Amino acid sequence: MSVDMRTFLAHMELANPITTAAGCAASGRELAQFFDLHRLGALTTRSITMAARAGRPTPRMAETPSGMLNAVGLQGPGIDAFLERELPWLAQRGIKTIVSIGGGTVAEYSELARRLADAPGVTALEVNLSCPNMEDRGRVFAREGSAAAEVIASVRSIMRYDVPVVAKLAPDVADIVSVARACVDAGADALSMINNPLGMAIDTEALRPSLAAVTGGLSGPAILPLAVRCVWQVHAALPGVPLIGIGGVMSGRDAFQLVLAGACVVGVGTALFHDPYACLRIERELEDLLRARGFQRLADAVGLAHRPPGSAPRHLLVDSEESTP
Repeated sequence: MSVDMRTFLAHMELANPITTAAGCAASGRELAQFFDLHRLGALTTRSITMAARAGRPTPRMAETPSGMLNAVGLQGPGIDAFLERELPWLAQRGIKTIVSIGGGTVAEYSELARRLADAPGVTALEVNLSCPNMEDRGRVFAREGSAAAEVIASVRSIMRYDVPVVAKLAPDVADIVSVARACVDAGADALSMINNPLGMAIDTEALRPSLAAVTGGLSGPAILPLAVRCVWQVHAALPGVPLIGIGGVMSGRDAFQLVLAGACVVGVGTALFHDPYACLRIERELEDLLRARGFQRLADAVGLAHRPPGSAPRHLLVDSEESTP
């Protein structure tokens, strides 16, 4: 029995729920050396900024127990080069593309949206809200509902109605549900979570911080429970909002956790650094898990863990070794 793996990100249909996480596959050319990008549900680009950025000084990556710290700093060619070379390459191949954008002011986000509004090949727009607000003492947009909402409202007012706007949220907040609700009220069609929580490591040989920037984003298996918690809380509060679950996904079972918590799309990031085929493997493993448990459609599993015991459809059978008498 095959499983219908189709899913929807707002009104956009994807062939399967697996996408790359922003910053982990650049703009697709690297992964295209290994497999046909059409096998992804969608490809998410690195976060595009107005100007080209060289990124932060090195060292900017450090291994941690069950994870990795990075302080790359949104390295990229800027919007002009992206529109000239990277997006056309994806559009010509018909790759469903979620373009991630990042800025330091509301005006920058608005201008990025304006530049992308009529660009062919944009399936959805992910707004990276984990950037420091240069107009507000460097406070990160994602940490305050009002600041995040201002960005989303500005972008949504400019972006074409047929392109979903996705707000990417950070877990380093007192109440992620309130930030999520503010973004949805401001016009976000979907939410992506989580961006990397902030972490730090110290080199005990050099007696200095491991990263030149001192702190960096923590990714990898260590943050999966944090991502599952955030997706669970937001889905419970906003059950009708499509969610992209990201954070520490290394296997189909990890992806299944996020789906059961409420995600209809799952992003794969750090796993790609050591396994360029990770997205395909995880999608296959997820389908196998769904089939083994009697699911006919991925959609039937989204948010299922929220339902009271015994309320699952009758055809959703667990493995015999896991069943209760």
